[in-house]
Amino acid sequence: MAIRNLRYEGDEILSKRAREIEVIDDKIKELAQDMIETMHKWDGVGLAGPQVGVLKRIIVIDLYEEGMQFVLINPVLVKAKGVQEVDEGCLSFPNKFGKVERPKEVVVEALDLDGKKVKLKAKDLLAQALCHEIDHLDGHVFVEIVKPGTLETMKPKQEEE
Repeated sequence: MAIRNLRYEGDEILSKRAREIEVIDDKIKELAQDMIETMHKWDGVGLAGPQVGVLKRIIVIDLYEEGMQFVLINPVLVKAKGVQEVDEGCLSFPNKFGKVERPKEVVVEALDLDGKKVKLKAKDLLAQALCHEIDHLDGHVFVEIVKPGTLETMKPKQEEE
């Protein structure tokens, strides 16, 4: 297991559509573990394959609560309901934050690491994270949908001191 290099704003891989995963083998399972470790290293809530340079349809999410860590293969948004305006950031856009509109509730179908179909009903932060990460798989990033005038760049902590 290893920390993977993140891909950042301007990297063309972030604008490409990721490919379906045909076989969930040991390489995919290792990728999932690496992605979880990488996300945790940078205190992220979610991470998608393209963000670590892998054009495969895999996302990891961790809300840092018991039972709220997910690895989803080939996730598909099948239902969305309601609207929530949320502050959003992204590990691929360090220190940038803005307001976006996301569905309040979603239903996502995917495969787990054992290849079993899973259906996830989510609301609030989990719904937001799922939409954000699935957008990455389709080559879209949050800055594309930020409400005009709300995108801010924060100074990194070491620059403030």
